[in-house]
Amino acid sequence: MTTTDVRVLHADQWELFFDRLERGFGGPPDPVEERALWRRIVDFDRMVAAWDGEELVGTAGAFAFRMTLPGGAVADVPGVTMVSVQPTHRRRGVLTAMMRHQLDDFRDRGEPFAVLTASEPGIYGRFGYGIASRQMRGTLDTTRISFHAPEGTDRVRFRLVPPAEAVEVCEAIYAQRVPQRPGMLARQPGWEQEPVLDPPSARDGAGELLCVLAELDGEVRGYARYATQPGWSHRGPDGTVRLRDLEALDPVTYAALWRYLSGVDLMSRITFWNRPMDDALLQLVSDIRRCDLGFRDGLHLRLVDLPAALAARTYAAPVDVVLEVEDAFCPWNSGRWRLTGDPKGADCARTTDAAELSLSVKELGAAYLGGPSLRSMAGAGLVRELRPGALAAASAAFRSDAEPWLPHRF
Repeated sequence: MTTTDVRVLHADQWELFFDRLERGFGGPPDPVEERALWRRIVDFDRMVAAWDGEELVGTAGAFAFRMTLPGGAVADVPGVTMVSVQPTHRRRGVLTAMMRHQLDDFRDRGEPFAVLTASEPGIYGRFGYGIASRQMRGTLDTTRISFHAPEGTDRVRFRLVPPAEAVEVCEAIYAQRVPQRPGMLARQPGWEQEPVLDPPSARDGAGELLCVLAELDGEVRGYARYATQPGWSHRGPDGTVRLRDLEALDPVTYAALWRYLSGVDLMSRITFWNRPMDDALLQLVSDIRRCDLGFRDGLHLRLVDLPAALAARTYAAPVDVVLEVEDAFCPWNSGRWRLTGDPKGADCARTTDAAELSLSVKELGAAYLGGPSLRSMAGAGLVRELRPGALAAASAAFRSDAEPWLPHRF
């Protein structure tokens, strides 16, 4: 173990902090544009560095966001980011010290939960983070599939606009989408520039980022940001449309955007890396086998103040259950809690009543946004039913009518 001193970062330490962050991730330096953006939007009061004497050996931080919860409520949430440990100090307690500092700080700020996206998903479970959403990836063979065209699709018109010039209209559409799905983050000031970052060094053989606006009856109703990567084989053109973002306000515009992308000249496929698991795309394509779909973990969520977090959301069905929760890293959450709730609201308080479900805070965080079900976790032995019927009722109550999803990168 290392005697680690974790301190809030000073602004004049930023360059050293970011240099060590890049070294911790083992990659080339971030493009100048990205580094400059992070410097503009970072909240130094939420950034910490771990020191071994005079040596900076660990980095961690958080951004302040607003997130949609099941039922449509929006809550403040810190998004954990920029976590790294120098290779000389691995397995010496540096990460644990930074996580301890962060979670205590979140609690002091009155923030009932925290979220992150993980470079390695196996790291954060020991600190109580559960995988609360997944993201779907795919490669669509546009030479072998077609897309359903809802009535009115032929009325949609398209206009290519430089991505930086379309930020305002795209952000207005994104903002309307945020309340419709748990896990979506409202874009805070400054963050509107992140989706249009396009340094040539990060294009990996593709062309510049493009933005297409979809207009229905004269109103912009959707957009897609993408790049094209040319390719050729002995049979002719074999390029790839690499989709970054796609949002639409109605099914007609949504279908029209996918049909537009599938019709880009000289391209044979569309690749995407982050769509919701219940994306309507799955209903639009003619042959799901030609979509080469997969998934990975998305948003990781940690309950910091358990009763406040469980009372902040609503529930799909009436629920009255006593939860026995284990939380070794934040012991103030451990114990028995009675959760009562329905689609109108909820309450959670300590109780001495007999426990009806037993689980760790990690599983409770995973279920919080309505993604992974308590029933499926019980099937893996991670949730124990102590009263017959409690599992079915609680599992149904925690579910959301839309899969949680995080399209916002941080």
